[in-house]
Amino acid sequence: MSERRVRKLIHEGNYMAEVEILLTDDSTGWSPYIALEDVYRLDDIRDALRRGDLQAATRMSKVYTLTPVAM
Repeated sequence: MSERRVRKLIHEGNYMAEVEILLTDDSTGWSPYIALEDVYRLDDIRDALRRGDLQAATRMSKVYTLTPVAM
């Protein structure tokens, strides 16, 4: 069984959050999987971005503003 850190990107509206989570690999057919705490944290960040609560989202992740590029 091994663990590795990866970055997950969450996009909501004009914001994007970069979150570091822990993936666990094992010999079963269900790997890699995310720890339950990380799943809850991803949901909390997504909910904070939907509400526009950037202070809550930035406490748990790096938050970026997305700007459309005119072509």
